[in-house]
Amino acid sequence: MNTVKIIIKKRNNIPLSQKEIEYIIKGAVEHTIPDYQLSAFLMAAFINGLNDDETFFITNAMLKSGQTLVLSNIQSIKADKHSTGGVADTTTLILSPAVASLGVPVIKMSGRGLGFSGGTIDKLLSIPGFKTDITVSDALNLAQKSNIVIMGQTKDIVPADKILYSLRDVTGTVESIPLIVSSIVSKKIATNSDVIIYDVKCGSGAFMKDINSARSLSEKLISISKKFGKRAAAIISSMEQPLGNNIGNSLEVIEAIEILKGNYLSSDLYNLVRVLGGVTLFCCQKATDIQSGSEMIDNAIKSGYALEKFIEFISQQGGNTDIINDYSLLPQSKYKKEFLANETGYISKLDAQTIGMASVETGAGRKQKDDYIDFGAGIIINSRIGDYVKKGDIIATIYSSSQQKLNSAYNEFISAVEINRNKPPKQKLVIDVIV
Repeated sequence: MNTVKIIIKKRNNIPLSQKEIEYIIKGAVEHTIPDYQLSAFLMAAFINGLNDDETFFITNAMLKSGQTLVLSNIQSIKADKHSTGGVADTTTLILSPAVASLGVPVIKMSGRGLGFSGGTIDKLLSIPGFKTDITVSDALNLAQKSNIVIMGQTKDIVPADKILYSLRDVTGTVESIPLIVSSIVSKKIATNSDVIIYDVKCGSGAFMKDINSARSLSEKLISISKKFGKRAAAIISSMEQPLGNNIGNSLEVIEAIEILKGNYLSSDLYNLVRVLGGVTLFCCQKATDIQSGSEMIDNAIKSGYALEKFIEFISQQGGNTDIINDYSLLPQSKYKKEFLANETGYISKLDAQTIGMASVETGAGRKQKDDYIDFGAGIIINSRIGDYVKKGDIIATIYSSSQQKLNSAYNEFISAVEINRNKPPKQKLVIDVIV
């Protein structure tokens, strides 16, 4: 085949065949197609889109570029969850042990954070001793033993995604829905779970800024997953303000543990966990409907079973379980600075993206993939949109190991907050559930 002819065909908005797409992906992995031609292909796909068949073809080709997990020894219906990224989205650390404690195996491959979107792996690595760099065989053994394992992405699983994503990141093609879908679904199918739940974020702190694009992505994720024989569902959730109150790796671990202990069960973070858990248990045939599934999550938390499973999970992957009762064992930052309300009124804006970027300035996130992470850095927010505050009240506390980074984060945070005399309308956390 001829790479240039394939690029021209896509440039002219002519659908590509399965063999043509497989040729492109094979050339990417084997380095027989140079980056400049792959970039041209990605831009053509970004401008003209990929139809459903093309999206399936590229997803399947990416999947076949590496290993897949063989989970035949785990008899129960297995679940996986993917979030499209957000700020203070700590649902995985709460949802996974809760669902696993109810008899649903959770085998999850997660990534590191980049930019204002935090990564589950970074949060777990803030726990002293915790290991996410585990082999596929070890992951399967752990899943059989405890029903839960969260591992880092390995070079052997969907290697094509790493190559294409690095090019998308520097060619302005990240936002393409078909390319997003192929990246996400290929990795989810590679872990071989039976049920996949997608948490698609919508709002200022998400890649999908409006409901129409979020719904389009959700529907495409579900349809392509079903083509691989998987049961899939999507929750579209708001990311106009941070989901949790703690932003930053060890800070988010603390918030997750507090909820697993039965605290803050009226928070947005836990309310979303309830919905995600309800949908997961329903799709895994553990609950008769979503509401009863959410109630099962409540029981797992209130009984302490979810916390016990989280402790078992930390222990089996080498982490120090003493952190459950002693948060001082987690990384902490040397400096802190309080952000005070400059007037009396109602919080009308807590812009998620700006706050996420402020957390990056503290050192809690990465601007570049190889940036050092300050695991103790971040922000704790004391107020939510709609809360009434008085002038001088503490809206947030910012933490960093660098005074310079602390000041930079504070200056970034200023534009994230607005206070008005009139109380804003209540925001909807769960915008839609597509099952």
